Amino acid sequence: MTDTTATPTPVAVPAQAQPQPQARRGSAEPGPPAPAELRSEPSEPSERSERLTARQRVALLLLLGTQFMLAVDFSILNVALPSIGAGVGISEGHLQWIATAFALPSAGFTLLFARVADLTGRLRLFMVGLGLLVVASLVGGVASTPAVLLAARVGQGMAAAIATPAALSLLVTTFPEGPARQRALGLNGALLPAGFTVGALIGGLLTQYLSWRWAFLLNVPIALAILVAAPRVVTDGRGETGGRLDVPGALTVTGGLVALIYGISTGGEDGWGRPVVWITAGVGLALLVAFWRIESTSSHPLASLAVLRRRAVGGGNAGGLVIFAMGSAIVFLLTVYLQELLGYSAMVTGLIFGVPGAAAFTAGLVAPRVLRRISPRTTLVTALFVQGTSAVALAFVDLDRTSLTLVMVASVLGFFGHALGIVGFLVTATADLPDDEQGLATGLATMTQQIGLTVGIPILSAVVAANAAGAPGTLAADEATLDGIRMALSIDGAVTIAAGLAVAAFLPRLRTRTARTATDAAAGRATG
Repeated sequence: MTDTTATPTPVAVPAQAQPQPQARRGSAEPGPPAPAELRSEPSEPSERSERLTARQRVALLLLLGTQFMLAVDFSILNVALPSIGAGVGISEGHLQWIATAFALPSAGFTLLFARVADLTGRLRLFMVGLGLLVVASLVGGVASTPAVLLAARVGQGMAAAIATPAALSLLVTTFPEGPARQRALGLNGALLPAGFTVGALIGGLLTQYLSWRWAFLLNVPIALAILVAAPRVVTDGRGETGGRLDVPGALTVTGGLVALIYGISTGGEDGWGRPVVWITAGVGLALLVAFWRIESTSSHPLASLAVLRRRAVGGGNAGGLVIFAMGSAIVFLLTVYLQELLGYSAMVTGLIFGVPGAAAFTAGLVAPRVLRRISPRTTLVTALFVQGTSAVALAFVDLDRTSLTLVMVASVLGFFGHALGIVGFLVTATADLPDDEQGLATGLATMTQQIGLTVGIPILSAVVAANAAGAPGTLAADEATLDGIRMALSIDGAVTIAAGLAVAAFLPRLRTRTARTATDAAAGRATG
């Protein structure tokens, strides 16, 4: 399933980008009430409009390749952490900072750079992000001290914050709402979990047979190739002209997210009893409240409240947050279970994840067909139920290796639901919005993804640690850890299923243009 943390020719202008009545940017007044359905005027999609040109296919390949590379980046180092620590002199107790150094900027700066992309050009920001990734990866590959390595990870996280929302925004604005966009987002949803899975496998292979340094250096030739090719096939897009950057809003939302994520991350890693954890998290929440108030009065808000108040945007992102947070936690908990309790190596663990990873990839491929038959809302709700049920089933694992059968079956189910949920979340959170709001919508979606990947693991790993610490002295260490993993998986499943119920109750019955057109066409055939 899925800590991180891509997008597009002759780029066709989305059909939904026709002028629509909206609240003035920065107004506290909401725009027109969110429609009961996400719908456009039904139009018969021609075969030509649904077929991608050769140039569009190349652009799609480059942008999805970037997303895949950044997903690999997140997981490729996880299995190599002990080797990295030994190589640069980071103690075991501080290894988590290698992941945290990436997570803080990748989640905290995403919304800011999504807005900057709208103002300065999405392709330009995409290229800047890839260039920074090349430099940071080179520095990480040759690092010999903890400070240099952590600086490289911060650079990689910042590169992800710059490139990912710009790429996703290009992807959404390139393809009109309907079959083409759903196909692109389906591939995106397939490649995200596949990237995490492949990253874990490649990380194990590189660490065992070459060096952990290749986990950094692998990015360099790929990113350089995309940098050379992208300007030739990807047409720039800018959502707004003449706008200004909302500096107070940018400072408060970025500072608030960084502080909140830092508090949650350190609480999960070092214990929730430390005052700095609650102080930092409290400061983060206060800054986010200040951000909301600033946006209600700003003439050029970083995030239009009219967009934030849309039920589809809010509900879609809430569902996506749970999909990513609880999904990444499942992968972490299973990794601990397979390696520490069942004794499998990092490479074997990566191979085990390969089967459910293939299921996730398949789900992304079939997601557009699912969306044509049922609404995005139903797709997202179903995915939450499937992923939650998988977590509950995994809570029955034991110390016997015969539990591997349960792990494989439940993980295939969970990964399939997870990938389906990613596509449902992205379609829901970006549908029925004009072009000049797509930067914000995709920025919010990317931020949701990065925050989910960041906060899920420390929260549920704290459950495992607390359960182990409170276990009776007569209980063996492995049994105490197993009980903690079972408890964390049970909570994971309960939260995910509860989120499915909440999304089902909160969201209207959403139907994209594709679903409406398909229904109308079917009705026409029936009456004809």
